[in-house]
Amino acid sequence: MIHPRVRIWFENDEGWGFGLGLVEILQAVDRTGSIKNAAVDLGRSYRHVWSRIKEAEAALGRPLAMTTVGGRGTRRAEITEAARVLIDEFLKIRDRTIDFMEKECANRLDRLSSSSVRDC
Repeated sequence: MIHPRVRIWFENDEGWGFGLGLVEILQAVDRTGSIKNAAVDLGRSYRHVWSRIKEAEAALGRPLAMTTVGGRGTRRAEITEAARVLIDEFLKIRDRTIDFMEKECANRLDRLSSSSVRDC
């Protein structure tokens, strides 16, 4: 069976993008409580994870992660409420777009079922 594939991201006028990769980074920070542990969890370098977060914060003009230096415990980073909202809205838009594309493709394939063409 044929399935549509869609890539969704947000982009600003300067070309900066917010997509699934950054969502996964922020979710890993939230889950692990640490930039370092998020990087390990994702199989990425600390520098990559940290720079993606800082790049996004600069583009958006607001913090997405807050860190604490020193102290006890392993939870030294957390995502901000702005990051939670952005993740939530991005995933909702992505899910709705994928759902629409799957339904649209299925409808078109149904209409073409009598034909030899089986493509969206």
